[in-house]
Parts: sequence; structure tokens; C-alpha cells
Amino acid sequence: MAWWRWWRADAPLLSITRDTGSGPVVVMIHGIASSSVTFLHLVPLLEKTHRCITIDILGFGDSPQPDGATYTLDEHAAALDRTIRSLGLREPFTLVGHSLGSLIAARYAATHHRQLDRLVLVSSPIYLPPAVLGDRLDRASMGAYFSVYEYLRSNPRFTQRTAAALAAIAPIKNVLEVTERNWVPFMLSLQNAIESQTTLADLARVRVPIDLVYGALDPFLAPGGLAIVQQLRHVRATRVSGVAHIVRPTLAKAVARVIEAPPARWSTANGA
Repeated sequence: MAWWRWWRADAPLLSITRDTGSGPVVVMIHGIASSSVTFLHLVPLLEKTHRCITIDILGFGDSPQPDGATYTLDEHAAALDRTIRSLGLREPFTLVGHSLGSLIAARYAATHHRQLDRLVLVSSPIYLPPAVLGDRLDRASMGAYFSVYEYLRSNPRFTQRTAAALAAIAPIKNVLEVTERNWVPFMLSLQNAIESQTTLADLARVRVPIDLVYGALDPFLAPGGLAIVQQLRHVRATRVSGVAHIVRPTLAKAVARVIEAPPARWSTANGA
């Protein structure tokens, strides 16, 4: 067991890649096989009215890859917690997570509601065991995701070559990286944080308003999981037509509008 898991205060400090602007604080964390470049189009839309802080998640970008880390959601969230505490923020802030970052953000928010004023989840891959889904098509769709991810984990050469080809045509430079350098964080985060997630249970414990923003063409969103999350009474969903998974300008504008708008009203009656 990794030494820093015994004491959350000793979890690794993550790389704070950008801290710009002034006003209400917005902390942003990216997804798997990426870095804070994910928010290239979002930060400029907010930094005139908000303090924007971007953080590389554990094992990716400029953040550390600790010996013995297994990259569970708990480990990712513990590192995020220590890094946020190091900032000395005095007021509740908005936490934005993209893709895997949204799952980490949900885990953090489930136990840190006093630190937050809202949670914004972007392009969230929310998966459930296929057996719990009643709809046959939803079960088949969910099962397909797990099969694909298992194949990617089991075939590093194929996965790295495919990622390199996709990165070459990606709309944001360096937004996708799966190489020998980050293979272990990628493989373990996929297995222990995305495939083994309990995000639905985490979201049910969150006690601040939640905004879910996603593209209508996002291939990583499982309809069954997405539908269940949208039924939670404290979740407000924004579906953006014509966009997929990456935070390109259209999706960035939609996320910025959500952040700039008043959060959904919250009361104890909203609890799941």
C-alpha cells in the first residue's frame, strides 16, 4: 500500500498549472490521458470575472506519479484535496471536472461540501454495472464500454499507437497523451477510477448544486448512466448540440455560461 494513503495530509501535491484572473474562484481538473491544456478555450472566457485555477491530476501532465499509487478515485481525490488546501482558499469555490476529472470532482465534493459552492461536471463518463440496468440496449451499451476499456488496458502497443494517431488530428495540441511515460497512470486510472467508479453514489451525497454539461455527440457517455444522473433532483443538465467530448470553443462557451449563471437553488429537500 502506498505510504501516502495512510495519512491524507501526505498525499502528493499536484501541479498547479495556471492561476489567473480575480473574482470568485473556479478550480478546473482535466481527464485521463490529458492535462490542463483541456481548458485552453474555457479559461479566457472566465478569467476577466473569475480567478481560474487549473490543476493536473495525479499521474498526468506535470503532476507526480508516486511509487505504489494505484490511481483509485480515493487516491486522486486525496491528492486534489491536499493541493486545494495548499492554495489557502477562504471562500467556497466552483469545482469543474472534465471526463475522469468529473469523477474525481464528484468524489471530492461528496465529502467536502463546505469548501464548494457548486460542482460542474463536463463530459462525464458515468458507468454502472450492466446488470443493474433494466433496458436491454442500455445493458449492451454499458457492457461494450467495459469490453473496449479492458482491451485498451490489455494491449498497450495498440492503445499507444491509436492515441498518437488521434492526438495528431486533435483540435487542441497535446490534449491527448498515452505513452510509456504515463502508461501506468493511464492503465490504472482506467481500471480503478473509471471502470470501478461509484460516481452515482458520490453524487447522491453531494450537498451543493450540480451542473452536468455534455455534448450530444460525445462517444464516451453511456446513455443509461447519464439518464439516471439526470434524475437526481439536485442535478441540472445542459446538453450541447453538435459537440463531442473535447472542450472545444462551443462546449467551452456552454460551460462558461453555466458558471456565470446563478447556481440551481439548493435545500435539504433536494437530497437524494
